Amino acid sequence: MLEYSMLYPRTTKSRRAVSMDGMWKFHLDQEEWGEEKGFAEGIPGKDLIPVPASFQDFYTGKEIREFTGDVWYEKDIFVPGEWEGNKIFIRFGAATHRAVVFVNGKEIASHEGGFLPFCADVTEHVCYNAYNKVVVKVNNELTVTNIPCGETITLPNGRKMSKPYFDFFNYSGLQRSVYLMSVPKEYVFDFDLDYKISGRDAEINYSVQTTGEHAVEVELFDEEGKQAALAKGKSGVLEVENAHLWRVHKAYLYRLVIRITDGDRLLDEYEQEIGIRTVEIKGTSILLNGKPVYLKGFGKHEDSDIVGRGFQIGVMKRDFELMKWIGANSFRTAHYPYSEEIYQMADREGFLIIDEVAAVGLFASLMNFMEASTGKETAFFEKETTPLLLKAHKRALEELITRDKNHPSVIAWSLLNEPETSSDAAVPYFKEIFDLAHELDVQKRPRTFALVMNSVPGVCKCYPFSDIIALNRYYGWYVKGGYEISEAEVLFRKELDAWKALNLNKPFLFTEYGADTMGTEHKLPSVMWSQEYQEEYLNMVNSVFDSYDFIKGEQVWNFADFQTTEGILRVNGNKKGIFTRQRQPKDGAYLLRKRWKKLPLDYKA
Repeated sequence: MLEYSMLYPRTTKSRRAVSMDGMWKFHLDQEEWGEEKGFAEGIPGKDLIPVPASFQDFYTGKEIREFTGDVWYEKDIFVPGEWEGNKIFIRFGAATHRAVVFVNGKEIASHEGGFLPFCADVTEHVCYNAYNKVVVKVNNELTVTNIPCGETITLPNGRKMSKPYFDFFNYSGLQRSVYLMSVPKEYVFDFDLDYKISGRDAEINYSVQTTGEHAVEVELFDEEGKQAALAKGKSGVLEVENAHLWRVHKAYLYRLVIRITDGDRLLDEYEQEIGIRTVEIKGTSILLNGKPVYLKGFGKHEDSDIVGRGFQIGVMKRDFELMKWIGANSFRTAHYPYSEEIYQMADREGFLIIDEVAAVGLFASLMNFMEASTGKETAFFEKETTPLLLKAHKRALEELITRDKNHPSVIAWSLLNEPETSSDAAVPYFKEIFDLAHELDVQKRPRTFALVMNSVPGVCKCYPFSDIIALNRYYGWYVKGGYEISEAEVLFRKELDAWKALNLNKPFLFTEYGADTMGTEHKLPSVMWSQEYQEEYLNMVNSVFDSYDFIKGEQVWNFADFQTTEGILRVNGNKKGIFTRQRQPKDGAYLLRKRWKKLPLDYKA
């Protein structure tokens, strides 16, 4: 069990959550002498940087953008005297990819994994009614023993350099919000919810974990603020009459309030918006509340100008408005868990999320988007270090499910993206990951992983683990692009016919497909990279999708152009976006809008 709560920071009658976002002192430890020089007690210089944000794109020096190693952050925080006697935490929404936290010069906590929260318990280490110095050492080096996977090399000039096994830029730093929190000594640590729909009514089975033994009360309020159900005990059932179900683009959110009481005295109170809905796989159908849904949407990235992967509330709002405009109803959090606020927004807007752990790069290649389509094998899971990777992967999965399990928008878990699946060694690795996901999730949501181009019938040994077969396919781009697109369609259909022949009786979902497109380029007749070719490509794949009844969703790659490592195959980033990085539509956006607005929610039911 996790030693810290993953519940989102909230201020209630018993809790306080104070944002530490803003300008922090910042220092790049290029000499790697921060520990020796006493940076834990305060970092040198006067440079300031915003939090949350990636650090790379604020500066004009390439050596900063490409910096690999330790970076240090510092901020003074005031801890009110009235908080004394409570538990005091500093909660980091993410520190990419690992961090060590110091308070008043003393090491308090450390964490590995760059896309999920962690808490530092500073109760015994802060001075009350006074300012306290918080210093965080963040390291962004890539390894094969942590996810996402990659290498860190040293150049002849002595500088370290990141070599990712994935096709997006290694943005890093304190990229999500930081909170100073005060909670009672006996507090709500975690809770699980599961749903059952019976006619017009619903049952919410709940289980609450606390740090003590006092009585627990759970109350449910509807959107008008009226009590919808009440139950007592750490576990039980909330009976909801005439339940309002959470539906696609028709989200109804109840407010769940959990209280710990000692007689008439309130010890702790926590609340969260929830949605009543069920998810299951039946044959080739994905069922929401017992009814088939066809997924239309995107693979996405947390990526925008200047702040990189840092959470930006304005960018989030724009993204959801564009997804509504184009007729999308879903997205995958490629290739890592996103900021919690995005899930909260999806809950409110009625979007379906395939929630992906940061297990990308489990294919030893600096260009696996190209090499995987050639049939290359890398024996990735046969390394001596694989047990260390598995341990980190399982830890990240536990954190992901613990954090996101109570979001109605989350309908499936994606446990890996484009891993190598051709070796026997991959099978036991996959089994441990898939079994753990099933064990951790009381709702037993479907599990999947995104199959890379060379994971095809007769080669892939791991697809049987998936409840949904998710394919990343680039026929017409990496395979037989341009004038050969007609042959690409033949090969595409040949593969799908091979899948059909297996008679798996499972839904298939395309989690990636796309063509790089410059928003400025027009060419008649089309050539690759032009907007005309992107439309030609989309028309081809759409016709393929419509030809197979077991295909139950299409999530194009990508929502918007995004930054990658520089190279001859990337023009200042990946340009497969349907929208530009500045969130403006390419011509393909209008094509998809016309299609997706017409497709019914239960398409191919």
